Order: sequence, then C-alpha cells, then structure tokens
Amino acid sequence: MRAYERLLNYVKIHTTSDDNSQTTPSTARQFDLANILVEEMKEIGISDVRVDDKCYVYGVIPATPGYEDKKVLGFIAHMDTAPDFSGENVNPVIEENYNGEDVVLGTSGRVIKVSDFPHLKNLKGRTLIHTDGTTLLGADDKSGIAEIMTFADELIKGNEPHGKICIAFTPDEEIGAGPDHFDVEGFGADFAYTVDGGAENEVEYENFNAASAEVKFNGVNIHPGSAKDIMVNAALVAMEFNSMLPPTEVPSQTEGYEGFFHLLDMKGEVASAELSYIIRDHDAYKFADKKKVMEHAANIINQKYGEGTCELKIKDQYQNMLEMIKPHMFLIDYAFDAIKEAGENPEAVAIRGGTDGARLSFMGLPCPNLGTAGYNFHGPMEHITAEGMDTVVKVLHGITRKFSQE
Repeated sequence: MRAYERLLNYVKIHTTSDDNSQTTPSTARQFDLANILVEEMKEIGISDVRVDDKCYVYGVIPATPGYEDKKVLGFIAHMDTAPDFSGENVNPVIEENYNGEDVVLGTSGRVIKVSDFPHLKNLKGRTLIHTDGTTLLGADDKSGIAEIMTFADELIKGNEPHGKICIAFTPDEEIGAGPDHFDVEGFGADFAYTVDGGAENEVEYENFNAASAEVKFNGVNIHPGSAKDIMVNAALVAMEFNSMLPPTEVPSQTEGYEGFFHLLDMKGEVASAELSYIIRDHDAYKFADKKKVMEHAANIINQKYGEGTCELKIKDQYQNMLEMIKPHMFLIDYAFDAIKEAGENPEAVAIRGGTDGARLSFMGLPCPNLGTAGYNFHGPMEHITAEGMDTVVKVLHGITRKFSQE
C-alpha cells in the first residue's frame, strides 16, 4: 500500500484538537485514530505496540541481528488536526495527472490559484490530493503518519539490515501540547525526526522562540456626563498599548527569520479589556527584547493611568531547537544525503512556528523535522501529492541506512 492510500483512510477520522480543553488528549476522538493505528501497527509486525491513557502511541521495530549496537532511531508524527478550520467529514479529491493550473475546490467557491501559490506549477503531472473546499485535508500530520507506517511496512517486509527503530504518534501537537506527556525514556530512541513539515525536500532544525502574552486593562467607569479627569476607558487604553508595539513587526509584514508580535484576540469595555498575543523570534536576544518592549509598554501605561491599570503576564512556550541540534549536526547531514538519494535537492528551512521536535529536543531527544510533501496546512487550500509522499518514504529509508552504516 502506498503512503497516499493510507492518508486517504486516516483523513476520514475526525481528530481535531481543542485549545480550550483541560484534558489530555484535548479531544477524546483522537483515540479513534490511535486505536486504529495500534491495530494496523500490530498487523504490519511492529513490536511492543501500545497506546497509553494520554493517547500516545508507541511501537518498536527491533534491530536486525548484529545491528543491536547501532544508535536507536525514532520517527514521530501527530494525530490531531488544527482547530483553525473544520476537520470533520473530510472529502478528499484526487486529481491524477494534475495540469498545473488553478484548482477549483468543489462547489465551495474557493480556488487554489497558481498566482498565489506558484509551487503548483512544479506539481504538474503528479497525483494531486486536495479538499473539496469545505474542510481542511488533514495532511498535517496524517501524511506524516502514513509515510512512517508505509516505511515501517516496507522495512519489515524487506531484507535491508537496520538498527532499532522507535515509532510514536502524539496527540495535541496543534495546540502546543504534543510533548507534554511524551515518554522520552520509554520511547527509547537516541535521536529522532518528526515528519511534520512542508515540501519533501525540506529539513527544519531551527524554529521560533515562543511566548504568549496576556494583557489585562483595568479601567474606571463612570457616567460619561461627569467623566472628566476620572474615567479611564480600558478599551481605549488597550488600543494605546497595542499602538506602542512596532507596527511592522506583525505576521503579515514579516518572513524568514523575522520575528513578530501577533494579536490573537481582543475584548473589552470601559471597565476592563484584554488582549492576547503570541511573541515569536528565531534569535534569542531579539526574542528577549520583544518581551522587554511589552514590559516597557505596560510600565508606561501604569505610569500614565496609575499602578495596576495594566497587568501583563508573559509565558514562555518553547525554544529554538537549533541550540540542541548543533552538537548533532550529523542528523542534518543524514537527512540531506537521504533527500539527495531520493532524487531531490535538499533545503534547510527555518520554521516560522514550532513542532513537537522543538520541545522534545530540550527534553533530551534531539529531533529535527522532515517534510511531508504537503502545502497550505490548516485550511481548505491544503494539498499534497502522492509522488511527494513516496519520496518522503524513500527519505525515511535513506536515513535509516545512514544510521545502520555508521
């Protein structure tokens, strides 16, 4: 079975996570896919397969006799889909021999335009898989799961020698909680790769430093007819706070290694208001400076309107994995070599976000990220190619060979 065929089965299972939930997993429906994967893994011949009470799936492919002393390699993907857009009742559309032109998404009125996404031209002639425009596809990250499962199936059926391989599928990656209950010691790998990126030739080992910021504004409400020199309109103060942040350092005006402040949510009235942000930067010093900018803005507000008017809470979320990958750059070399052997030109891409691997790297499991061959994740424009997925499977085999030959 090819990887894309597995993907078509997995996307039918509703596994969207919920960032408002206080449980692990955040949605019980993620167990639906976990339990299916457990049975499929057993059928393939993977050993020590289990799913724990937090919805983490683990399995092992034992080393070929004589290769037990090789470094233990792991591959990881996540089961949940993003809550940004509906992941229920997914109806994938398969276009064989795609013509490289604009893609009309069913009767939804949505179109994936080549003018917006020039990479589509490079997919001409392939088997393109996309949505009908009413849901996301779920290739993030069910394509990674499908590729790992296909690789495992082929490895077990084949006769190529290899060291021990560990496999894990996690819940709640899309809400930043994937590593929360990951059993690094029980997983048993020395090094691992998440399979959760974009194009099949990409390798990611740098990501944003990340923090969230919750800002509360306490106003003074009084009848507007007698408000002079007394009223403090919290909603207006919130707007004033936001105006103190650099106007060009927002997602819509940044790219590559440029960081940003991103206003996620706002609510307010005269008596109280709240702003929710995320803060991102690849550079640790610039990241620290961004947090200081927010602290400075809060201090100015309190000096102007009185102490306690602005309450700022900044919470660090994850760090740039580069710090933990640098001592193990052979992981990147192996991935680059494997991509070349699969017929592609490898490219290092800095993640403008994070992955399970970022936090896992700081938990003692160095874990760069590999591409899945997917594009436009988290929305109805999401798409992937069957051929690209085949290439990713080849890359997983190539990395495994590198580990067995060292």
